[in-house]
Amino acid sequence: MKLSKLIPLCAVASAFCACSSPQVKAPEAILPIPEQKQVDWQKMETYAFIHFGLNTFNDREWGYGDTDPKIFNPARLDCEQWAQTLVKAGMKGVILTAKHHDGFCLWPFEGTDYNISHTPYKDGKGDIVRELADACKKYGLKFAVYLSPWDRHQANYGTPEYLDYFYAQLRELLTNYGEVFEVWFDGANGGDGWYGGAKDVRTIDRKNYYNYPRIYEILDSIQPQAVIFSDGGPGCRWVGNERGFAGATNWSFLRKGEVYPGYPKHYELQYGHADGNQWVPAECDVSIRPGWFYHPEEDDRVKTPEQLVDLYYRSVGHNGTLLLNFPVDRNGLINPIDSANAVKYYQIIQQELKNNLVAGMKAKVSNERGGAYVASAMTDEDYDTYWATEDSVKTGDIEFSFSSPQRMNRMMLQEYIPLGQRVKAFTVEYKDKDGKWLPVRLNEETTTIGYKRLLRFGTVVSDGIRIRITDARGPLCINNIGIYDAGQNADISYDVPTEKIESLPFTLTGVAEDDAKLAVDRNNQTTCFVNGNQLIIDLGEEKMISSFHFLPDQSEPNKGLISNYELAVGNTADQINKVVKAGEFSNIRNNPVLQSVYFTPTITRYISLKATRMVNDGEPMGFAEIAVK
Repeated sequence: MKLSKLIPLCAVASAFCACSSPQVKAPEAILPIPEQKQVDWQKMETYAFIHFGLNTFNDREWGYGDTDPKIFNPARLDCEQWAQTLVKAGMKGVILTAKHHDGFCLWPFEGTDYNISHTPYKDGKGDIVRELADACKKYGLKFAVYLSPWDRHQANYGTPEYLDYFYAQLRELLTNYGEVFEVWFDGANGGDGWYGGAKDVRTIDRKNYYNYPRIYEILDSIQPQAVIFSDGGPGCRWVGNERGFAGATNWSFLRKGEVYPGYPKHYELQYGHADGNQWVPAECDVSIRPGWFYHPEEDDRVKTPEQLVDLYYRSVGHNGTLLLNFPVDRNGLINPIDSANAVKYYQIIQQELKNNLVAGMKAKVSNERGGAYVASAMTDEDYDTYWATEDSVKTGDIEFSFSSPQRMNRMMLQEYIPLGQRVKAFTVEYKDKDGKWLPVRLNEETTTIGYKRLLRFGTVVSDGIRIRITDARGPLCINNIGIYDAGQNADISYDVPTEKIESLPFTLTGVAEDDAKLAVDRNNQTTCFVNGNQLIIDLGEEKMISSFHFLPDQSEPNKGLISNYELAVGNTADQINKVVKAGEFSNIRNNPVLQSVYFTPTITRYISLKATRMVNDGEPMGFAEIAVK
């Protein structure tokens, strides 16, 4: 992203704040920052994918490019049914697979006979791109297109001549169907195909073959408001998996020029690059069924409303967007099972986050910039007002007090991203009946916030709750906070049955083999006791990990309980000194349940757990079960 594109947005934000309160200057932007179109895109939060084409009829996921177009004949195709379903499911837009890898075009592109005009559909006079674009206008949805760079049908794929063909397709889609909010380029490129009858394998230079700078020029000249999706953006990035979730730690940054389609370290995209210099937020794509295209045998494998709710919290709630795919069936309709589950999921989300307990309240904060940047800006439900700290202050407490105890189990936090993403670590605490602050019970780390962070935590009933931001890249800029009671059945499961605790394989350094077995036998009645104050875990080889779990001794009374800890990692046994988390196992004396430590994903071989304080001094540490994930 060019710096020249960033300056106007920063200037607008500063001007807005200066008009509101001329005596107090707005915080300076911390680069990288988004373009306005990226902010508008992220505010959409959820939108739909539609996978439909020859693969729908030949029962494939990736067409080879050799299927006869005459099999394409949806008898009841109704793009308005698609649009109405998506609106009811809370979607703000839809992306259509105008051309998938097989090369078949859902619009009458004259550059090939492998298009919808050579099918029985509407006697060759159909144009599904047009029908969906029109339906989107009618029902208030934004429209976008997926155009696969790979083409397994074209004879000249892999040669320079193919690029003119591909650019012509792109221009036609961008010119003839109205405004698009996104253009989607798949990372799957090159391999075996039909290639005009020559069954062959075509290998390309994924980084350079398509000349993406030229593609971006075409896009900017025709649809400058469109966000460009690719593995590495530049508008938004793939999240690195097709399961629909981002990491709890999720930076909207990438290192410019490093990630390209087919990038081998795709797991990094789940978290972003903390040291990135380009704003490229994550889009979480997932299908409501196991496959992306419709297969009748998957009618009983549609994701449940509850599964979709979970994905929403781990995509939109993890500073990403949710792109949910609907495989249109052979009649040309969204299947009623898919429709019902998607609508129900949206209703659940709406209900869970319906009543903001702190709307209109003024929080007690530890520092305030003054002017327009005061605590009340976090609860006025205005996106463009925000609380900020003074320039030298990178930490802060935000405390809410209630006149009577409230049930709470959900929280929403938002940073004012036009000025950059800042927060690196925070905690959430509630006040117990004795006035003591205790951490809420979560199943993920609390590191980044970004555009939106949604937390699900074990229900507490309290007259006080606070957010403690403990580390940030600059002065804090929080524009919205919501606290909710999602209902009587809102708690997600925190207590995993002992026999179902999963873990990467490991050995315990310096612990006798028979004793070590007691920590992995998935029997909570056996305990491995370790003398001293340090436990060293050897994964055998370097692996990416993001959490450590252990079940304390379960005997009566419990022995070897760790009160405070320090968790460190390292790649050699004599250098385990990178601390990834430190803190306390709160209330472990009275409630010795499974203890979980979540941290920013890291690649390591060795893990050290050091007990910096025991509940009872002098006791060996007790582990009924240990797990690393």
